[in-house]
Order: sequence, then structure tokens, then C-alpha cells
Amino acid sequence: MPDGCSSVFQGCISVKMKNLEEELGQVLQENGLTMGTAESCTGGSIASLVTSISGSSSYFKGGIVSYAVSVKENLLGVPAETIEKYGVVSEETVAAMAYGAQEALDVDCVVATTGVAGPTGGTSENPVGTIWIGALYRNKLLTYRQEGDEGRGENVRRAVRNALMLLLQLVK
Repeated sequence: MPDGCSSVFQGCISVKMKNLEEELGQVLQENGLTMGTAESCTGGSIASLVTSISGSSSYFKGGIVSYAVSVKENLLGVPAETIEKYGVVSEETVAAMAYGAQEALDVDCVVATTGVAGPTGGTSENPVGTIWIGALYRNKLLTYRQEGDEGRGENVRRAVRNALMLLLQLVK
């Protein structure tokens, strides 16, 4: 398996796909599904891309940008114990964010992100470029750990594409 690919996700996610947001929107519309987002390090970029498609209001209900730990805990219901035990940048936290957003937004599926976009803030455990992505469809969750620092802008762009690809794989 290529570097940076989680064993939870089979194969590395392509970040070169064009019109990924259109394909996802089409699948959601065809299946009568709704979606939302819970974003930390991507700062609303996923929601922005999804809503750039005309007609997205038929499947996109909303997003929560949860940069602060207090927002993760209070709006998304991430237990303080999860953050204390595993950290903000962890599979457990992104999973809790996804489940919390699904409930708060009353949607069929969610993508969530938390990580270190850079250029500062990295640790030995979670160096700059480490971003956890969670995609949740009903009760099925896929997670992906994106690694590698290509600069803040590119780290975020990759995470946005990877999140949409992960959700698309889940709902297809």
C-alpha cells in the first residue's frame, strides 16, 4: 500500500479527479441522500466546494466549522475524554465529529476533517500535513489518515478532495 494510505481505506485516494463534487452530488441526488460537513483544518472548504454546484441545496444541508475544541465538544458532542486521551488530531476525534455532525445536521452522510494543515503546529506524532478524514454514511464509517506536508494550501486541497472521494466511495 502506498505511503500515507490508511489500512481502513483500500488503496490511495486520487487527488487529481476532475468534477468529483459533481459526481458526488449526482449520486446523492439520485439516491435521495443528504449530506453535511464537520470541518476543522479545512475551514469550510469542503462545504464551499460542494455548494459550488448548482442544485446542491437539494442534498447539502449544512456544515460546522469546528476549529476550537469547545466547538467540537459543544456543537458536535465530541467527548472531552476522547480529546484528552487521543488528541484533537486522531481517528477517534474525527469519528466523533462525524457522528456528532450527522446528528446535529440530521443528514444521511457526513465528511469530517481534523488535522495540522501547517506550516506550524506539528508534533512528532502528528507532523504538519497529518489530517484525519472521516466519511460517515448512516452507520458506516471510513477513516483515512492523510500524511505528507506539501504546504498549507495544498494540504487543505488534498484533504478536501480526499474527503469527497472517501464519501463517494461510501455512498456508491
